[in-house]
Amino acid sequence: MNFPIRGAVYFNIQDMSSDEMKNMINDSIQGEEKLLPGLGVVFEVIWENSSQQEKDQMVETLHQNIPREKAQAPVSPS
Repeated sequence: MNFPIRGAVYFNIQDMSSDEMKNMINDSIQGEEKLLPGLGVVFEVIWENSSQQEKDQMVETLHQNIPREKAQAPVSPS
């Protein structure tokens, strides 16, 4: 199935207020994993509109804060 995730996310957030967007982000992080691809689209917009210094800071923040104790190798289907 070829589902246009980017277009759907853009459509769903295009008219959100700042508070609604914050709530959507928090709900996606704290909710079901199926919502996480939408955050990937949101992050893509942030990344594409950030300076090199901001990108470097984001990568450093990620590198320092990845919860390694929660890391799990993917299970391959049998």
